[in-house]
Amino acid sequence: MSERTTIKFLKNIKIRLEEKIMAISHVTDQTFATEIKEGLVLVDFWAPWCGPCKMIAPVLEEIDAEIGNKVAIIKLNVDENPETTRSFGVMSIPTLLLFKDGVVVDKVIGFQPKEALTELIVKHT
Repeated sequence: MSERTTIKFLKNIKIRLEEKIMAISHVTDQTFATEIKEGLVLVDFWAPWCGPCKMIAPVLEEIDAEIGNKVAIIKLNVDENPETTRSFGVMSIPTLLLFKDGVVVDKVIGFQPKEALTELIVKHT
């Protein structure tokens, strides 16, 4: 393999790793507890049929791209994961719960602009 090919290959790996680190992930009833137990985690309780959930998704992607190093953002489909949804009393979606080391520290219901969500996260960093 030439030096140029090796460099290109390594750059591609670096890009993929960065995307994986900062990507929003989907969780289930089975994986939820593990995902929220350490650090700052914003959980988006959503459903595919929910209009406001579709509106907030790109906002969360932008936040993840900008400050994903300060907060992990995860999504939980309420239709497919009723146990976690019920245990946190989620009645309306989107509901965003902010966890710090496994404890809920803030809650937002409904669509919120990027600035409001960023402020909410930064307040707890």
